[in-house]
Amino acid sequence: MKTIVMTANAARMFDALPLAVQHQIAVGLDLYATSGVGDIKALHGQPGYRLRIGRYRVLFAEDRQTILVIQVGKRETRTYR
Repeated sequence: MKTIVMTANAARMFDALPLAVQHQIAVGLDLYATSGVGDIKALHGQPGYRLRIGRYRVLFAEDRQTILVIQVGKRETRTYR
């Protein structure tokens, strides 16, 4: 299992989401950290990956032991900018 770490900015974005969405995202991240299962794609034009969880996207970087969450937000907003 990989350790999940959030940047301060990502933690603020996560805390601003409704509780049900926070739960969905936490479950999705835990599933990916433990088994590698999830809708993951590499980002174009910048390093890192995105995890799609419904209408929300989690942008992250990872190494062998850690998943660093960089940004959390709706796809319709400025998530990828």
